[in-house]
Amino acid sequence: MTAFKWAIITACVWGVVPIIEKAALSRVSPFVGIFYRCIGVALGMVLLGIFLSARKELTEINLRSLILLISAGFLANFVGQLMFFHGLKLGEVSSFVPIAGSFPVVSFILGVVLFGESVTPFKVGGVALITLGIWALKIG
Repeated sequence: MTAFKWAIITACVWGVVPIIEKAALSRVSPFVGIFYRCIGVALGMVLLGIFLSARKELTEINLRSLILLISAGFLANFVGQLMFFHGLKLGEVSSFVPIAGSFPVVSFILGVVLFGESVTPFKVGGVALITLGIWALKIG
């Protein structure tokens, strides 16, 4: 399967999840929400560990990758998700989620600065469209 197809599937899954979370957050605090959401993540990890055919790979990770991945998990799945839940509880899912989902702009900039990735007219155009979309959602 191509990266593009994986991206479309990811977008579909990530598009459904905030609807589920918004419904759940109507009756609980963001702190309770993140607690129980993390139980879902832990369950997924247990299942992955059971069915992962290459379990040996889990012990063959280098220290740098281990620290970076744990840090990324903490930032994305705890810090970012907690901020996301606060905003999702307060705002409209139809405008909050697309704005919060504009993180590719940050990733684009950091990819160029930190990894020397290419800047093409299509990438700049995509970033411009995302920025225009954020502006439209903010004023609308």
